[in-house]
Amino acid sequence: MASSKTVPKLDLRKQYKEFYLPSAKKVVLVDVPEFLFVALDGVVDAGVRPSDSESFRDSMGAMYGVGYGLKFMSKLRPDDPVDFTVMAMEGLWSTESGSKFDFDWREPSLYTLLMMQPDHITRAMFERAVSDLREKAPNPALDRIRLERWREGVSVQIMHIGPYADEPATLDKMDAFADENGYEFHGRHHEIYIGDPTRSKPENLKTVLRHPVKAEESAG
Repeated sequence: MASSKTVPKLDLRKQYKEFYLPSAKKVVLVDVPEFLFVALDGVVDAGVRPSDSESFRDSMGAMYGVGYGLKFMSKLRPDDPVDFTVMAMEGLWSTESGSKFDFDWREPSLYTLLMMQPDHITRAMFERAVSDLREKAPNPALDRIRLERWREGVSVQIMHIGPYADEPATLDKMDAFADENGYEFHGRHHEIYIGDPTRSKPENLKTVLRHPVKAEESAG
């Protein structure tokens, strides 16, 4: 087995910094290619913030548990070991009614958690990581976790710096940019949590905000 000093290190956040480390100065248009993700769907009840939802916390725990399990499994592969940086958690958000997502939490919020994975992660590795975590730390959210490829496509994005509660002002900038350039939002609101709220002051949190767009339909 190769020693830890010879195991290659992969940092996808740096490799794909256009999508994971954008500027906070201006909204930009990007075309996000297909990536491999661990994913998990869930619902936060009406009137409840995600941070206060036990099922949401379970979902986060399952995602991080499997993510780190895959990292260690990859690093210890006897034939072709690869160490990689665990990617940031991502969240796709929408409302149960289909109305615009506006952070008021007055109705049930639908979410899909995502964590990007290197392409060498296989379904067999994923299933083993889930099985191992079930034995070590049983979690009902593991019944909803999956491995899938997903392409987001043409989107507008910007880095938001500051509290999550201040995101609507940044989203207004994204909406204005889309309108000025002949696009309209479609799909789900997307957040990538670069900052750790348990370690960072609210004013220092970094969150990539992204939303898919499509060309506006002509009025005629």
